[in-house]
Amino acid sequence: MARKKKTIGIFTWIVLFALVGGVGLLSWWNWAKMPYSTSGNTEKITIVSGTTAGQLAEELQERHLIRSAWMFKFLARERQEDFKLYVGDYQLAPAMSPSEMINRLIGRSVASDTNLVTIPEGYTTKQIMELLIQKGIGSKEEYMKVVTEGEFPYSFLKDAPIGVHRLEGYLFPNTYDIPVTTTPHTVIDLLLRQFEKELTPEVQNQLTAMKLTVAQWVTLASLIEKEAVKEADRPLISSVLMNRLKINQPLQIDATIQFLLETPKPKLSYEDLQIPSPYNTYLHSGFPPGPIASPGHASLQAVLNPAQTEFRYYVAKKDGYHVFAKTYAEHLKNVKEYQ
Repeated sequence: MARKKKTIGIFTWIVLFALVGGVGLLSWWNWAKMPYSTSGNTEKITIVSGTTAGQLAEELQERHLIRSAWMFKFLARERQEDFKLYVGDYQLAPAMSPSEMINRLIGRSVASDTNLVTIPEGYTTKQIMELLIQKGIGSKEEYMKVVTEGEFPYSFLKDAPIGVHRLEGYLFPNTYDIPVTTTPHTVIDLLLRQFEKELTPEVQNQLTAMKLTVAQWVTLASLIEKEAVKEADRPLISSVLMNRLKINQPLQIDATIQFLLETPKPKLSYEDLQIPSPYNTYLHSGFPPGPIASPGHASLQAVLNPAQTEFRYYVAKKDGYHVFAKTYAEHLKNVKEYQ
């Protein structure tokens, strides 16, 4: 009898362990099939010749795009003959589930009904509209109406200037998968919504501490975006702008003059620097009326985290980097040496 009770007890424990294990496995299974996160930027994944599903799964897990490489491989194997990796670049996001990623990868199935559009950092509203039109998404007339008159529920636009530059700086540069049937208003809203993600509570607190408005933040970031070629120069250029603003010295940013020209020039003339416009930072101190292009994340962060320097001048070198100076005399020496 004792042996029988002991056997029943062992069996009960086995059943309990099996149940707990089963629940745990089911919970993990559901977790692993979910998107890595509910937000996050789209990332480019490059598949080269010979890439296996296993190698791709490991890369996706390392780049925090999926939760489990094993689950991705299992789901890919379920597709059997359907799952073939085609060489090329793919845009995947952490908000996509593993199954959605697999559907996108299979034979580039989305290519026929969506447009993959990359908005480069530093593009103006005009350039962005032209790019979207080239991709077959809307017409010039439609975009002009949306940009100048479209209604959007974003507080950062409440003091935006009237006209074609109303959304300048806020159409966030990124890579977007846009269905061909998307309306111009929806496309522009998508870009604005992406910018809104940059305006976190932490950023808003930092702007308050720095006594900067959102418009001033984006304006400075757009100047940095157009001036900086090398990543290391962004916080240094930011420090120059801040130092000049403190003493009300004109910013003298060539990019603001280029913004006024119909066609950019390799070298500006003295006459160009005299163009009568509030955007002319050679003639006017302080901030220009608004941003001159769409800055990326790095330039926005450079405004919030300028290098601590006394620099007030810089000149570009042929390798893309800049040389910085505290005084005008030092600056003239640098100009003579590097230009």
